[in-house]
Amino acid sequence: MGSAGLEQTKARLHINCAQPATRTWQRKFDDEGKKIEQFSMTMNDMISIIPLILKGLMVNADQMGKGRDIQYDPFRKWMDNCYRGLPIGGLGAGSIGRSYRGYFQHFQIFPALYEEKPILANQFSAFVSRPNGKSYSTVLSAPTADALKGVDKATIGSWDWKLKEKNCTYHALFPRSWTVYDGEPDPEIKITCRQISPIIPHNYKESSFPVAVFTFTVQNSGRTPADVTLLFTWANSVGGRSELTGNHTNSKMIERDGVLGWLAPNDVGLRMGTRW
Repeated sequence: MGSAGLEQTKARLHINCAQPATRTWQRKFDDEGKKIEQFSMTMNDMISIIPLILKGLMVNADQMGKGRDIQYDPFRKWMDNCYRGLPIGGLGAGSIGRSYRGYFQHFQIFPALYEEKPILANQFSAFVSRPNGKSYSTVLSAPTADALKGVDKATIGSWDWKLKEKNCTYHALFPRSWTVYDGEPDPEIKITCRQISPIIPHNYKESSFPVAVFTFTVQNSGRTPADVTLLFTWANSVGGRSELTGNHTNSKMIERDGVLGWLAPNDVGLRMGTRW
């Protein structure tokens, strides 16, 4: 390999996780998006899809008769949601959705088992303190007021939901995304979260896993040092009501170079018997 080729290889190996790609799909956290509009059908349109509806009902009846979950419920009311960002995974083995406002939503790991609403326990949070005694903290997402309505004030409702949405920008370029918190929670701190799901050439099995790597880069533009702590919380859930079924376990997975892994098997996932 010549010197030019070696330099190109080194450039590819060095990834600046704090710098989004040049051309990305972008949204500010305070962008309300475009609301999904209902469409209307003519009488001819409705008549033309009657065979399809009957076929679907017959398939559903057959599945229910065999004790299986139906794959699609035409009578289910789906959420009007325009805040979706890049999912975690999504190449054939289910996915975990993320909003461009920073939270996790739309679990779709198993057929017919969905969780469209934001799971508020699943969050990244940041805590910043400086030698002069100043301190800042916030959850690094901005759920809508409707998502926070009715949340217990003594539990998740007591968290620091005070992110300034105008200072946060989401960038997406599949299979990567970047969430930039510029001046949040500390006005002199910039936090960049890079998400990437594995896309491995000629390896469809591992590429289909609903997994991702999150890399955080913290930049301090202030004159004093800052102590920054990042917190990740996650409900032991695979969607639906699986969080509340019980019999879940938590255990250490691996510890190396000061990094601790955490394994959280979910009873519903184990009983479903899915193997990627």
